Amino acid sequence: MKIKQFYVYILTNPTKTVLYTGITNDIERRTYEHKGKEIKGFTSRYNVTKLVYYETYEDVDSAIAREKQIKAGSRAKKIALIEKMNPKWKDLSKE
Repeated sequence: MKIKQFYVYILTNPTKTVLYTGITNDIERRTYEHKGKEIKGFTSRYNVTKLVYYETYEDVDSAIAREKQIKAGSRAKKIALIEKMNPKWKDLSKE
């Protein structure tokens, strides 16, 4: 039996002026959708295509709670999370 995984992630635009927090059960597919601007809305409008942070969860309730916690936090807290995991702000979807 395959264990389901959920991801809470942060994307940014090329100039790092916009931070977007989301949740998915397939980080590769979701990143591909953001990069291809397949879903109209905030991320396509602001060119938010660079995956800079993610966390993994085994249950959806924990992932949703964490997403809400990150979204409620300040920009400074989001930047601190990103820089702890990814100090050079590399696009993690390329790895």
